[in-house]
Amino acid sequence: MILAIVVHPADIQDRDGAKIVIETLGNRFPRLRVIWADGGYAGKLIEWTANLGGWLLEIIKRSDDVKGFKLLPKRWIVERTFGWLGRYRRLSKDYEELPETSESLIHLAMINLMTRRLAAS
Repeated sequence: MILAIVVHPADIQDRDGAKIVIETLGNRFPRLRVIWADGGYAGKLIEWTANLGGWLLEIIKRSDDVKGFKLLPKRWIVERTFGWLGRYRRLSKDYEELPETSESLIHLAMINLMTRRLAAS
């Protein structure tokens, strides 16, 4: 399940957007130790994350030797979550004008997923 959501304009670089997301975590999750990210988040963000919350930012990279499709560990979790969110009509395309509206709709979609799973068990 999603711990933090930040929808920002497309003119913000991914690494800068990641800082915004990581800052929203604050001290809300004391058991959080590792954050996984893809290769686009490597660099100074790793040290910044360690200094901010003591978290390890682990970069999941694709090997340069591999050609074609390769399933990367932990990366499928993000893609699966995007797939779940894409099932909701208002999240399937970028319909919203305000980022806050998109964030609220993502929260609603995740609440829906959680309550369905709780009802099934």
